[in-house]
Amino acid sequence: MIPLFTRRRFLDLAGAAGGSAAIYQMALGLGLIPAAARADRPDLAPLGARRRRRVVILGAGISGLTSAYELGRKGYEVIVLEASHRAGGRNLTLRHGDLIDEIGNPRRCEFDPDPDLYMNAGPARIPGHHTALLGYCRELGVGLEPFINDNRNAWVQDEAMFGGRRIRNREYITDTRGFIAELAAKSIKPEDLAAPLTRGDYEHVLAYLRSLGDLDQSFKYRGSLRAGMALHDPSAPDVLKQPLDIHELLQSNFMMNIMTFGEGDDQAAMMMEPIGGMDQVVAGFLRKVDQHVRLHAMVESVQVKERGVRIVYHAQGVRTVIDADYCLSCIPVHLLSGIDNNFPADFAAGLAAVPRGKLFKIGFQMKERFWERENIYGGISWTSQDIQQLWYPAHGIHRQKGVILGAYTFGPRTGEMFARLSNEQRLELAIRQGEQLHPGYRGYVEHGVSIPWVRMNNMLGCAAAWTDELRQQWFDLLRSPVGNYYNIGDQMSYLPGWQEGAIYSAWHALADIDRRERQNSQPAAA
Repeated sequence: MIPLFTRRRFLDLAGAAGGSAAIYQMALGLGLIPAAARADRPDLAPLGARRRRRVVILGAGISGLTSAYELGRKGYEVIVLEASHRAGGRNLTLRHGDLIDEIGNPRRCEFDPDPDLYMNAGPARIPGHHTALLGYCRELGVGLEPFINDNRNAWVQDEAMFGGRRIRNREYITDTRGFIAELAAKSIKPEDLAAPLTRGDYEHVLAYLRSLGDLDQSFKYRGSLRAGMALHDPSAPDVLKQPLDIHELLQSNFMMNIMTFGEGDDQAAMMMEPIGGMDQVVAGFLRKVDQHVRLHAMVESVQVKERGVRIVYHAQGVRTVIDADYCLSCIPVHLLSGIDNNFPADFAAGLAAVPRGKLFKIGFQMKERFWERENIYGGISWTSQDIQQLWYPAHGIHRQKGVILGAYTFGPRTGEMFARLSNEQRLELAIRQGEQLHPGYRGYVEHGVSIPWVRMNNMLGCAAAWTDELRQQWFDLLRSPVGNYYNIGDQMSYLPGWQEGAIYSAWHALADIDRRERQNSQPAAA
């Protein structure tokens, strides 16, 4: 018996052919996904001249800097304690001479002293709908430029297909979608349709599939200019490339991930990056709050009191005790669990329950921008090898040198594997695997840096690795204040790993502090 062609089956088919963005927009239109509510930047009430409030912020990550900026301009006394030698948290841009503070293996970045030669070792792109971060960039004078995320001229490579031979991203996506669209068009029959899809709906679906796959009038995929021409010659007629073998294309499970990569909610154009490196965001905040930040300040104890919070920290051999009205902490919760505290038992258990991501990056300074000779200007190449991705800089086009992201790994297996290697072994492995995407790759490498976030001092990991089960059990508890103490950071958001999430976590805590302060400032009832 043929199953009814319901709205849910239509969404499944649309997803297979058009990607997650198609599913999301169709589901919204069909009323299958509720619109998400969003918080707003809190309008904090200024403190009166006679009111004093001291806030200690643990960590100078993006959420900590956001909190310091918002509180400081409304009259709060703000002290930011940062254990590292620098502010920014995982917002880390590496240039000539910068310290790579890996536990047991500190070293310096050896890139040339050139403003175009840098690597964003943490966040590297800003989606166009991350309006909180973009708003601060505008307010703080942080210049932005386009970030090229999805480049159809970049490469994909998988040992499971075509004998490991690299192919262009545009060929892989276009030919795969063409064959899937052809299969879908020839599989759907009008008699299979169930309400609310009508015969007219069926005709529209076929028209959509023909457009999606660039099919001919008989719904056959015979190739497409979207895959690129066999020869780019404006003096001659267009000649289509022969479609790739669909049986080979279907051998790659990994490459199926790139089909909709550039359509994801946080990956779709238009994306941006700060001019000169992501740490220009940090620099923008520091222009406003630098006087409040104390570096090399290691927190020893956090004690919640009846009317505030007591913080003990060490800096340059001096032990200091601070009593604050409020405390906000963006210390990674798994590290906070190891600091002396008097949190309730369930809260303390939650701090230790949330694991961290183990992302890993490598950057290579290349003596020539060889990728531009392959018509690649920005964007990402994909491989099923351990390095997973190569990123090409969109800034400094046609200059002699450039810094390429030679590895960006997401999974815990690869992150742990790279972390166990020495810096030299990591670079060698990435160079060897890069050869599969760019023959002769090794000959262009001048300097390399590796960032295993699971081994970086004061971090020991990346974004909080929430699962649905962990979030249901711990998230609301850990985001709620304990007395006048608050957890903040991207770890306390639904966007872990993104600066937008860090900002929203700060806004959430600041709004609660403001609510409490407004209540306390009201005159007592007669």
